[in-house]
Amino acid sequence: MIKFAYTILYVSDVEKSVAFYEKAFPFTTKFISPDSTYAELITGETTLSFAHKSLAASNLPEGFQESSLSSKPFAIEIGFTTDNVEALVKQSIEAGATLVAPPKQKPWGQTVAYVRDIDGFLIELCTPMG
Repeated sequence: MIKFAYTILYVSDVEKSVAFYEKAFPFTTKFISPDSTYAELITGETTLSFAHKSLAASNLPEGFQESSLSSKPFAIEIGFTTDNVEALVKQSIEAGATLVAPPKQKPWGQTVAYVRDIDGFLIELCTPMG
């Protein structure tokens, strides 16, 4: 048996990132470590986690590429589905997200928009498929 359990974003300030996601999206904190170097949000089936960049450095001795709003996003995105993309885009921007692409209806009928979080990670906000 295998199951997609979580995604970890390496960030500069775990508590600040968690606060952004709680304000921008309807998620709640599941856990924050006592030293604030790791946290998890309840997002549904898959946990969204945050770890301080110092943990990444200790886990990846050859280094890693940090996410930043000053550089292009990585070739990966986090996707959140919603019935109201426009409202969620507005709420996320009010919380501090940066708009990348406004809501657009795709040929297959799905509405899709893109924002970047406060650490520069790319987020797709979209209606559910079919």
